[in-house]
Amino acid sequence: MSINIVLVEPEIPQNTGNIARTCAAIGANLHLIRPLGFSVDDKYLKRAGLDYWNLLKVSYYDSVEEFLETTEAGQVVYITTKADTVYSDFKYKEGCFLVFGKETKGLPEELLARNHSRSVRIPMVHAARSLNLSNSAAIIAYEVHRQMGFVGLQKEGHLHRLEWDS
Repeated sequence: MSINIVLVEPEIPQNTGNIARTCAAIGANLHLIRPLGFSVDDKYLKRAGLDYWNLLKVSYYDSVEEFLETTEAGQVVYITTKADTVYSDFKYKEGCFLVFGKETKGLPEELLARNHSRSVRIPMVHAARSLNLSNSAAIIAYEVHRQMGFVGLQKEGHLHRLEWDS
């Protein structure tokens, strides 16, 4: 099973490094849309991704439009605090593209307006502005895998269910 995580103009190298590590751990592809707020040679980016960079495929684009035109994107899902649909209520498809905006501004309003029915949010208290980008990416990526039965992530004998005594 494959999924794709798309970061639009990410600004913080540690977030992108953490997301790269998550992508490597779940077999997801990472798509980065420029401008990036850091160099891909940044030591913080590499440190956060540790030694996982060789396990993942990273693609670069100069704009959201280029990404949409050059990628044979099937289902594209936009993650935003402004969506009505909760991420766990959305039905994801194999090979979906999860699109996240930059840390300080999120996704462009016009993009969200055109894609309202394909936008999801992670619930949080009203006073909170947002979650950390790498945490949000992990939450939704694992929901996609949960819906697909964690295909490709289980090793024989390593998935255990805990049972609690009452």
